[in-house]
Amino acid sequence: MDRAPRNTHAQSCLGRRQRDKPRGGTGFIGTALFQLLRARGHEVTLVSRQRGPGRITWDALAQSGLPSCDAVVNLAGANILNPLRRWNEAFQEEVLSSRLETTKILAKAISEAPQRPQAWVLVTGVAYYRPSQTAEYDEDSPGGDFDFFSKLVAKWEAAARLPGNSTRQVVVRSGVVLGRGGGAIGHMLLPFRLGLGGPIGSGHQFFPWIHIGDLAGIVAYALEADHVQGILNGVAPASTTTNAEFAQALGTALGRPAFIPLPSIVVQAIFGRERAIMLLEGQKVVPRRTLAAGYQYSFPELGAALKEVVA
Repeated sequence: MDRAPRNTHAQSCLGRRQRDKPRGGTGFIGTALFQLLRARGHEVTLVSRQRGPGRITWDALAQSGLPSCDAVVNLAGANILNPLRRWNEAFQEEVLSSRLETTKILAKAISEAPQRPQAWVLVTGVAYYRPSQTAEYDEDSPGGDFDFFSKLVAKWEAAARLPGNSTRQVVVRSGVVLGRGGGAIGHMLLPFRLGLGGPIGSGHQFFPWIHIGDLAGIVAYALEADHVQGILNGVAPASTTTNAEFAQALGTALGRPAFIPLPSIVVQAIFGRERAIMLLEGQKVVPRRTLAAGYQYSFPELGAALKEVVA
């Protein structure tokens, strides 16, 4: 694997060897990726709304084109499960545009660059696959055609496609991201610490998860390993985890009971029926191509992942 410094662009990240840059780079996942890339010797430039050291703005990107870089990563997108936002037409449009428009801008900039970057990585989600209690999905499984969220992922990935093959194109479909200071755990810790946590709905739904260190690791691996391309499922190998098993494991990590369920009707009242599906139904997703590509997980098992997160 080439570990020479690169420049990468992130918020999206733009990157190169001693020039790598992440996009969505100041958020929960972007911060973890930024730190990992810097630790590996990459120079990282963020694409954001505001100017600053190590940053370029979206307006500058649209007007002046892509700076010289070795790789581009897009992590941009409004938080779908923000409980403070009503699931109405305006928020749905924001969810769509925050993903599609940034991806189109970056794809266009890459296509028009005098010297294209070597790699273009987009992080989407396992909502591409239809929720099921029996089906098992790998990277070649069908999807993207049955509800708002699956169609969103399909449109998002389509917006990222580049003509030709001069730039390696990788899509990482992420599961629920577990990490300190944000993501799914951020909303769960207080009730679980108080002994009020438990499964969501029936608890029987699959819970495809990944530790933030591994999601950042998969993206970095995709940037650095020249043989990696196409779809990778960004989930832990422990694909049979159910929501109830996750709740029990989180309670154990905290030394607290975790048997008080959150009723489906409450979830629907908070998030709306359509959005609540993301919590009340799940998919069994396996990272077949991720493992075959040679990525080695730091947190393949749920118990160890949660112990690190809550330590």
